[in-house]
Amino acid sequence: MNATPVGALLLCRADPETVRPLAHLLRERMLITPAGTEWSVLVPEGRAWRDTPAEPAEPVDRVLAGWAAALAVAATWPVVALWWDDARAGCTLASGFRRPVGYVWLADGTPVGEDEAMTTFAARLDLDPVLDVQALQTLTRPDPHADGCARLRRLLGLLTRTGVELRPGLEPGRSAEELREAAEALPGTGRVEWAGWRDAVRVELDAVEGSGLGPWMLGPRARAVATTQVAVGAPLALWGAYRRSGGWTAAGTLLLAQGVLGLAYNEVRAGTFVRETVPRR
Repeated sequence: MNATPVGALLLCRADPETVRPLAHLLRERMLITPAGTEWSVLVPEGRAWRDTPAEPAEPVDRVLAGWAAALAVAATWPVVALWWDDARAGCTLASGFRRPVGYVWLADGTPVGEDEAMTTFAARLDLDPVLDVQALQTLTRPDPHADGCARLRRLLGLLTRTGVELRPGLEPGRSAEELREAAEALPGTGRVEWAGWRDAVRVELDAVEGSGLGPWMLGPRARAVATTQVAVGAPLALWGAYRRSGGWTAAGTLLLAQGVLGLAYNEVRAGTFVRETVPRR
């Protein structure tokens, strides 16, 4: 029996142009492509969970949990992370500053998570509290005919009710390389590559201006939110670095970057606003 390759997908409930600026700040090479109505999927290259001569690899589930949390706290939309390796398969749902929830199956499909997670999962994704919850709970019961990746495929089938539609080739059980090859062949796929902080900030500012969210990032309340992001992001990034957790380091770094961007945006745009609106004498 061949071992299941390591792979992962990040489903974001927003269009690619909205997701792309935040994904840049994860500093991981990825592909991004539409995944149904109002959804996008990020396909990571996979370096973060591979061994290097300098240090051992970080588990794929920890990396994906950190990335999902990073994207979710910096946005208004939820993120569903799917991951699998030769021992387990699982999912993590991150939404804002709320504690992420997830579920894990062993490679043979044995459920090892908490049943309550599925109820929370349904509530945060606005699924039906009765029918959809019942369907999700079937994933927490023994099934000798479904391995871990089959469980994830069934989960994706349920998520189609929220508009998720993964295109051919993007499915649990494939390796990171196979997922990238499949994504590259799809129309509308773009690349996400880290090009340094200056370009990242420029891309983020352009995204804010183009989205019409600029006015909402101005004022005392917006500055307070940005200050909180800096206060939370800095220690989180340091904690992640101390624990050598790439995922949580990315979460702290992204949160810190969002806060700094918010403060900078207030400085620059508020000054521009004053100069443009105060009449000259």
